[in-house]
Amino acid sequence: MPERDDRWAMFVRAELQFSSYAEQIMGMPALRKRYWTGADVRSIIDESRHWPRYELLDGELLVTPAPTPAHQIAIATLFTRLFEYCERENLGIALMSPADIQLAPETIMQPDIFVVPNDVVPANEPLRWPHVSRLLLAVEVLSPSTLRQDRVAKRDFYLANGVEEYWIVDTNARIIERWTPSRDTPDIRPAELVWRPQGSSTSFLLDVPAFFQSNRALVPRS
Repeated sequence: MPERDDRWAMFVRAELQFSSYAEQIMGMPALRKRYWTGADVRSIIDESRHWPRYELLDGELLVTPAPTPAHQIAIATLFTRLFEYCERENLGIALMSPADIQLAPETIMQPDIFVVPNDVVPANEPLRWPHVSRLLLAVEVLSPSTLRQDRVAKRDFYLANGVEEYWIVDTNARIIERWTPSRDTPDIRPAELVWRPQGSSTSFLLDVPAFFQSNRALVPRS
Protein backbone atom coordinates (compact mmCIF):
# COMPACT_ATOMS: atom_id res chain seq x y z
CA MET A 1 0.00 0.00 0.00
CA PRO A 2 2.72 2.52 0.85
CA GLU A 3 4.22 1.79 -2.58
CA ARG A 4 0.92 2.45 -4.24
CA ASP A 5 0.50 5.66 -2.26
CA ASP A 6 3.94 6.86 -3.34
CA ARG A 7 3.19 6.14 -6.97
CA TRP A 8 -0.15 7.94 -6.66
CA ALA A 9 1.53 10.95 -5.04
CA MET A 10 4.08 11.08 -7.87
CA PHE A 11 1.27 10.89 -10.41
CA VAL A 12 -0.62 13.75 -8.74
CA ARG A 13 2.52 15.91 -8.59
CA ALA A 14 3.15 15.27 -12.29
CA GLU A 15 -0.44 16.18 -13.18
CA LEU A 16 -0.23 19.38 -11.16
CA GLN A 17 3.03 20.38 -12.82
CA PHE A 18 1.56 19.76 -16.29
CA SER A 19 -1.56 21.72 -15.42
CA SER A 20 0.49 24.67 -14.21
CA TYR A 21 2.55 24.64 -17.40
CA ALA A 22 -0.60 24.47 -19.52
CA GLU A 23 -2.05 27.50 -17.77
CA GLN A 24 1.13 29.44 -18.49
CA ILE A 25 0.88 28.54 -22.19
CA MET A 26 -2.79 29.54 -22.37
CA GLY A 27 -2.03 32.81 -20.62
CA MET A 28 0.63 33.92 -23.11
CA PRO A 29 -0.32 37.08 -25.01
CA ALA A 30 -1.39 36.66 -28.63
CA LEU A 31 0.95 37.84 -31.35
CA ARG A 32 0.44 41.56 -31.97
CA LYS A 33 -0.51 42.85 -35.39
CA ARG A 34 2.10 44.88 -37.20
CA TYR A 35 2.14 48.57 -36.35
CA TRP A 36 2.55 50.49 -39.59
CA THR A 37 4.24 53.89 -39.90
CA GLY A 38 3.85 56.59 -42.50
CA ALA A 39 7.20 55.66 -44.01
CA ASP A 40 6.12 52.01 -44.25
CA VAL A 41 2.94 52.86 -46.12
CA ARG A 42 4.53 55.40 -48.47
CA SER A 43 7.15 52.83 -49.41
CA ILE A 44 4.47 50.54 -50.88
CA ILE A 45 2.37 53.21 -52.59
CA ASP A 46 2.77 53.03 -56.35
CA GLU A 47 2.08 56.53 -57.65
CA SER A 48 1.47 55.20 -61.14
CA ARG A 49 -1.57 53.19 -59.99
CA HIS A 50 -4.75 54.36 -58.26
CA TRP A 51 -5.62 50.98 -56.74
CA PRO A 52 -5.42 49.40 -54.33
CA ARG A 53 -5.68 52.47 -52.16
CA TYR A 54 -3.56 52.48 -49.00
CA GLU A 55 -4.42 54.50 -45.90
CA LEU A 56 -2.93 54.58 -42.42
CA LEU A 57 -4.99 55.09 -39.27
CA ASP A 58 -3.98 54.26 -35.68
CA GLY A 59 -1.05 52.17 -36.92
CA GLU A 60 -3.35 50.01 -39.07
CA LEU A 61 -2.94 49.68 -42.82
CA LEU A 62 -6.28 50.11 -44.61
CA VAL A 63 -6.40 48.64 -48.11
CA THR A 64 -9.27 49.53 -50.45
CA PRO A 65 -9.80 47.51 -53.64
CA ALA A 66 -10.93 49.01 -56.95
CA PRO A 67 -14.46 50.49 -56.72
CA THR A 68 -17.55 49.32 -58.58
CA PRO A 69 -18.86 51.34 -61.55
CA ALA A 70 -21.76 52.61 -59.40
CA HIS A 71 -19.25 53.79 -56.80
CA GLN A 72 -17.17 55.61 -59.42
CA ILE A 73 -20.16 57.29 -61.04
CA ALA A 74 -21.42 58.51 -57.64
CA ILE A 75 -17.99 59.99 -56.89
CA ALA A 76 -17.65 61.62 -60.32
CA THR A 77 -21.16 63.13 -60.26
CA LEU A 78 -20.86 64.56 -56.75
CA PHE A 79 -17.31 65.77 -57.36
CA THR A 80 -18.37 67.73 -60.45
CA ARG A 81 -21.11 69.49 -58.51
CA LEU A 82 -18.84 70.27 -55.56
CA PHE A 83 -15.98 71.47 -57.77
CA GLU A 84 -18.23 73.94 -59.56
CA TYR A 85 -19.75 75.17 -56.29
CA CYS A 86 -16.38 75.70 -54.58
CA GLU A 87 -15.02 77.54 -57.62
CA ARG A 88 -18.09 79.76 -57.84
CA GLU A 89 -18.01 80.58 -54.12
CA ASN A 90 -14.21 80.83 -53.98
CA LEU A 91 -14.14 78.51 -50.97
CA GLY A 92 -11.21 76.32 -51.91
CA ILE A 93 -10.43 73.36 -54.15
CA ALA A 94 -12.50 70.20 -54.47
CA LEU A 95 -10.34 67.15 -55.22
CA MET A 96 -10.60 63.37 -55.51
CA SER A 97 -8.27 60.64 -54.32
CA PRO A 98 -5.68 59.25 -54.78
CA ALA A 99 -4.18 61.61 -52.25
CA ASP A 100 -1.70 61.74 -49.37
CA ILE A 101 -3.37 63.73 -46.61
CA GLN A 102 -1.81 63.86 -43.15
CA LEU A 103 -4.20 65.55 -40.74
CA ALA A 104 -2.43 64.02 -37.71
CA PRO A 105 1.06 62.53 -37.22
CA GLU A 106 1.57 59.05 -38.70
CA THR A 107 -1.68 59.05 -40.65
CA ILE A 108 -2.38 58.90 -44.37
CA MET A 109 -5.96 59.48 -45.49
CA GLN A 110 -7.56 59.33 -48.93
CA PRO A 111 -11.23 60.35 -48.84
CA ASP A 112 -13.13 59.78 -52.07
CA ILE A 113 -13.81 63.51 -52.36
CA PHE A 114 -12.50 66.37 -50.23
CA VAL A 115 -12.40 70.17 -50.18
CA VAL A 116 -9.17 71.97 -49.32
CA PRO A 117 -9.94 75.45 -47.92
CA ASN A 118 -8.37 78.53 -49.50
CA ASP A 119 -6.47 79.48 -46.36
CA VAL A 120 -4.19 76.43 -46.62
CA VAL A 121 -3.59 76.76 -50.37
CA PRO A 122 -0.23 78.50 -50.94
CA ALA A 123 -0.33 81.69 -53.02
CA ASN A 124 3.07 81.49 -54.71
CA GLU A 125 3.65 77.78 -55.31
CA PRO A 126 1.74 74.71 -56.47
CA LEU A 127 -0.45 72.97 -53.91
CA ARG A 128 1.27 69.86 -52.54
CA TRP A 129 0.01 67.23 -50.09
CA PRO A 130 2.10 68.50 -47.13
CA HIS A 131 0.19 71.81 -47.41
CA VAL A 132 -3.14 70.10 -46.70
CA SER A 133 -3.50 70.38 -42.93
CA ARG A 134 -7.27 70.94 -42.79
CA LEU A 135 -10.37 70.07 -44.82
CA LEU A 136 -13.70 71.83 -45.20
CA LEU A 137 -15.33 68.59 -46.26
CA ALA A 138 -14.54 64.89 -46.60
CA VAL A 139 -16.81 62.46 -48.47
CA GLU A 140 -16.76 58.66 -48.58
CA VAL A 141 -18.99 56.55 -50.82
CA LEU A 142 -19.79 53.31 -48.99
CA SER A 143 -18.69 49.95 -50.31
CA PRO A 144 -19.04 46.53 -48.62
CA SER A 145 -15.30 46.28 -47.95
CA THR A 146 -15.03 49.69 -46.25
CA LEU A 147 -18.41 50.08 -44.54
CA ARG A 148 -17.21 49.81 -40.94
CA GLN A 149 -14.12 51.93 -41.56
CA ASP A 150 -16.12 54.70 -43.22
CA ARG A 151 -18.93 54.72 -40.67
CA VAL A 152 -16.83 54.49 -37.51
CA ALA A 153 -13.03 54.80 -37.68
CA LYS A 154 -12.78 57.39 -40.45
CA ARG A 155 -15.77 59.36 -39.22
CA ASP A 156 -14.29 59.68 -35.73
CA PHE A 157 -10.87 60.58 -37.11
CA TYR A 158 -12.05 63.26 -39.51
CA LEU A 159 -14.34 64.97 -37.01
CA ALA A 160 -11.60 64.96 -34.37
CA ASN A 161 -9.01 66.43 -36.72
CA GLY A 162 -10.41 69.64 -38.09
CA VAL A 163 -12.76 68.41 -40.81
CA GLU A 164 -15.83 70.64 -40.69
CA GLU A 165 -18.23 68.16 -42.35
CA TYR A 166 -18.11 64.49 -43.22
CA TRP A 167 -20.56 62.93 -45.68
CA ILE A 168 -21.27 59.25 -46.17
CA VAL A 169 -22.94 58.37 -49.46
CA ASP A 170 -24.92 55.13 -49.20
CA THR A 171 -25.75 53.96 -52.74
CA ASN A 172 -27.75 50.99 -51.44
CA ALA A 173 -30.04 52.93 -49.09
CA ARG A 174 -29.88 55.94 -51.43
CA ILE A 175 -29.27 58.41 -48.64
CA ILE A 176 -26.48 60.75 -47.63
CA GLU A 177 -25.41 61.05 -43.99
CA ARG A 178 -24.05 64.41 -42.80
CA TRP A 179 -21.77 64.43 -39.77
CA THR A 180 -20.37 67.47 -37.97
CA PRO A 181 -18.24 67.70 -34.81
CA SER A 182 -21.20 69.08 -32.85
CA ARG A 183 -23.51 66.12 -33.61
CA ASP A 184 -23.66 62.74 -31.89
CA THR A 185 -25.97 61.32 -34.57
CA PRO A 186 -25.98 61.78 -38.33
CA ASP A 187 -28.23 64.15 -40.22
CA ILE A 188 -29.85 61.69 -42.65
CA ARG A 189 -30.68 63.31 -45.99
CA PRO A 190 -32.99 61.16 -48.17
CA ALA A 191 -34.51 64.09 -50.12
CA GLU A 192 -32.25 67.15 -50.21
CA LEU A 193 -28.70 67.88 -49.09
CA VAL A 194 -27.88 71.47 -48.15
CA TRP A 195 -24.35 72.67 -47.38
CA ARG A 196 -23.61 76.29 -46.43
CA PRO A 197 -19.97 76.55 -45.31
CA GLN A 198 -18.73 79.72 -43.64
CA GLY A 199 -17.82 82.41 -46.16
CA SER A 200 -20.23 81.25 -48.85
CA SER A 201 -22.92 83.49 -50.29
CA THR A 202 -25.18 80.66 -51.48
CA SER A 203 -25.84 77.08 -50.39
CA PHE A 204 -24.79 73.90 -52.13
CA LEU A 205 -28.03 72.07 -52.96
CA LEU A 206 -28.30 68.45 -54.03
CA ASP A 207 -31.52 66.69 -55.00
CA VAL A 208 -30.66 63.32 -53.42
CA PRO A 209 -33.21 61.09 -55.27
CA ALA A 210 -32.24 62.69 -58.60
CA PHE A 211 -28.57 62.22 -57.77
CA PHE A 212 -29.00 58.48 -57.29
CA GLN A 213 -31.44 58.17 -60.19
CA SER A 214 -28.85 59.71 -62.51
CA ASN A 215 -26.36 56.94 -61.67
CA ARG A 216 -26.84 54.63 -64.64
CA ALA A 217 -24.94 51.85 -62.88
CA LEU A 218 -27.64 51.82 -60.17
CA VAL A 219 -30.70 52.06 -62.40
CA PRO A 220 -31.67 48.93 -64.43
CA ARG A 221 -31.94 49.55 -68.16
CA SER A 222 -35.44 49.23 -69.60
